[in-house]
Amino acid sequence: MNVASIDIGTNTVLLLIAKIDARGGIVPAVYEQRIPRLGKGVDATGNLHPEAIGRTLSVLRDYRTMIDAHHPDDVVVCGTSAVRDAGNREEFVARVREETGFTVEILSGEEEALWTYRGAISGMPDVGKATVVDIGGGSTEITLGGRSAIRERISLDVGSVRLTERFFKHDPPTHPELEKAIEVVENELARAGKFDFAGSTLIGVAGTATSLAILDQGLKKFDIQALINYSLELDHVCALFRTLRSMPAAEIRGLSSVMEGRADVMTAGVLILREIMAHFKFPTMIVSERGVRYGLALREWERRNARDPSPS
Repeated sequence: MNVASIDIGTNTVLLLIAKIDARGGIVPAVYEQRIPRLGKGVDATGNLHPEAIGRTLSVLRDYRTMIDAHHPDDVVVCGTSAVRDAGNREEFVARVREETGFTVEILSGEEEALWTYRGAISGMPDVGKATVVDIGGGSTEITLGGRSAIRERISLDVGSVRLTERFFKHDPPTHPELEKAIEVVENELARAGKFDFAGSTLIGVAGTATSLAILDQGLKKFDIQALINYSLELDHVCALFRTLRSMPAAEIRGLSSVMEGRADVMTAGVLILREIMAHFKFPTMIVSERGVRYGLALREWERRNARDPSPS
């Protein structure tokens, strides 16, 4: 079965076109990332901005062309934090349908957490108990479970774009701005305080985790093979945070091509990751290139094969 899956996030719009074999193994054929920042200003205004919608529609039209060339059996398109938080989300969904033919499924925070988890562990067959963290632009999902069941999942209202827009008024941010952001993140993390993380493997997905894996290796360009299942130590995350927090966005952009489109929000993303690892005592995180796109592709395969699409 061939499936195309699109994740419309706060900062990025991601495309996966993949073949799923008879055992549920996912073999990517197309892996695309664009950064139109659909969620710019949503935290302050409550609506998607017309220019951001235009940028996103341009990306989706490109993806439509790519998808049509591969003739997949199913196409699934989801909207996450920025779309679900926007007062004009129905207008956006209607324009996407009109201009591209895509039907956007707006995921709740818990649904996003679930399918991100399923996608992440699909690439790690040897992992038993896992904690999957997805630091997005508008929200952060933390999901705890095993191979066949989700135990806990939560969506937190902190993300790299949201924190940057709300607290970082200087470039680089001042110490009081950083302290206020840390306080808010810690308050959100307290909501997951009763989760039993003991013995679980921390897996990080999405742009903050994958970009950090590239920076930690000193790579100037994106290399998917270099980041798949890369082990990122808390000490290294702390060191990278100390470096990034004192650098203006223009300098961060020069560190690697992966910083293009996320240089101004990278410090906030690393801050969130550092707080998660330290707060819940994870010394190491395994980086995965898989996330909600992969989980939704699996969901469509399971539906086609009449299997239960939820492990919980």
